Amino acid sequence: MKMLINVPETVVADALRGMAAAHPELAVDVENRVIVRRDAPVAGKVALVSGGGSGHEPLHGGFVGPGMLSAACPGEVFTSPVPDQMVRAAAAVDSGAGVLFVVKNYTGDVLNFDMAAELAEDEGIQVAKVLVNDDVAVTDSLYTAGRRGTGATLFVEKIAGAAADEGRPLERVEAIARQVNDSSRSFGVALSAVTTPAKGSPTFDLPVGELELGIGIHGEPGRERRPMMTSGEIAEAAVDAVLTDLTPRNPVLVLVNGMGATPLLELYGFNAEVQRVLGERGVAVARTLVGNYVTSLDMAGASVTLCEIDEELLGLWDAPVKTPGLRWGM
Repeated sequence: MKMLINVPETVVADALRGMAAAHPELAVDVENRVIVRRDAPVAGKVALVSGGGSGHEPLHGGFVGPGMLSAACPGEVFTSPVPDQMVRAAAAVDSGAGVLFVVKNYTGDVLNFDMAAELAEDEGIQVAKVLVNDDVAVTDSLYTAGRRGTGATLFVEKIAGAAADEGRPLERVEAIARQVNDSSRSFGVALSAVTTPAKGSPTFDLPVGELELGIGIHGEPGRERRPMMTSGEIAEAAVDAVLTDLTPRNPVLVLVNGMGATPLLELYGFNAEVQRVLGERGVAVARTLVGNYVTSLDMAGASVTLCEIDEELLGLWDAPVKTPGLRWGM
């Protein structure tokens, strides 16, 4: 496979060096693998820290900045960061108002963030945690006990980040983050397999002319394989899978997310079908975001995330944000 890399062993470090050069508003510690808002800690403000394996960019490092995360910890490709990274990040951004860890539900992430919370509290840092587990495709998978954390991570980080920037206390920021997660559901579809730098070839076999419904962001198996479907048919399968588990009475936020190798031309066309299906199902849409936000390296495909919102959550979603991967209102 052709990749724009030097050697697999330095992929993450090289990317972090490039990120530092492109975004001077961030303090990027390449050696210790921590990305921090350069103005952190912000006095009186709850700090948000997240992280996970690399390969899902812009998640999480691309979401560090005003209105979202205070810091992020990138692990190796598809591998959890270690507790030392998380503790270092928490110490760098804590202003005394506490730190919220946003954790996707993957076994390594959960264990390491739990350990990091204990270590940080030993150092006098108040820590709360929220677990993101929005994927309705499968329960218990290759990487998880329970549901996987996927696209709703963006909603949690954006909305809770806005609440923190408004000066809300840790308990309230945590409660808002939990509300967003509890109100969100996702479903993903793969049109091709993912290739990691270390392996250099597809990590699973997906024959030409087939797709996988319910795929995970590390290439974990989904619900089933089918012959290739039209964009409209895929939208119906994805939206119906989400609505089987979520019955929104209020309008929803919609994330149509590319998995890394799907061009915007296709994603916007797919979004048109998602909007059609939601309209046919009687679901009102408040806001829509389309693009590659929670990716899986070079996987072709997309995911759909819906989040039921109220006026408070919508206001926090609309609040200004300025990060490498998401920005408006500034």
